[in-house]
Amino acid sequence: MMMMKPIRAVLNRLTLLLALLLTVPGLPASATVRPLTDAERAEVTRAETYLNGIKTLRAGFIQGNPDGSVSKGVFSMQRPGKMRLQYDAPNDSLVVSDGLFVSYWDGELQQQSSAPLGSSLADLILRDPVRLEGDITVTRVVHVSGELDISMIETKDPGKGELTLVFEDRPFNLRKWRVVDAQNAITEVALQNPQTGMALDSDLFYFHAPTVDHHR
Repeated sequence: MMMMKPIRAVLNRLTLLLALLLTVPGLPASATVRPLTDAERAEVTRAETYLNGIKTLRAGFIQGNPDGSVSKGVFSMQRPGKMRLQYDAPNDSLVVSDGLFVSYWDGELQQQSSAPLGSSLADLILRDPVRLEGDITVTRVVHVSGELDISMIETKDPGKGELTLVFEDRPFNLRKWRVVDAQNAITEVALQNPQTGMALDSDLFYFHAPTVDHHR
């Protein structure tokens, strides 16, 4: 990494899912999305109901990056609008959403960037309530081998990228998510040992630049 990444690309790639289906293509801006069948709409409604039942979530995560590298850390979420991705050492990178803005700390360059939450695909699952329609268009619903994949784009800006949520069917829960960005680069994140419903320290969702150990 020799130069600062565009903040939208960084945030979209960090809002993701891991360990599965690495060859899903991005959706061209000109593509036509067919209407959902009744069965597909029922699956989307089930996912909405599940997501709206989660107010707080904390889990370890494993992130697969477009360059083939793997990162690990802790993911915390409090709906509406708040999340934190804290990467394990020696990676000093950090992503924090305070409900209005998403801030990214580039651990390699020791630089901060920020953008409105609405400019990130993270906004799609941090809303309260989550509604996968209107300004969101569901592009695919795939139910196979005990998994449900729901892919979506922003209706007015499909070229921004595509977000896929992957649910385990029994018991029904969110396992991972994937982002395909405007350059068809794929980032995936898998959740490990997720827990929901706990109280989270509000300070988690305020951005503070990490303290760097220059002797490590």
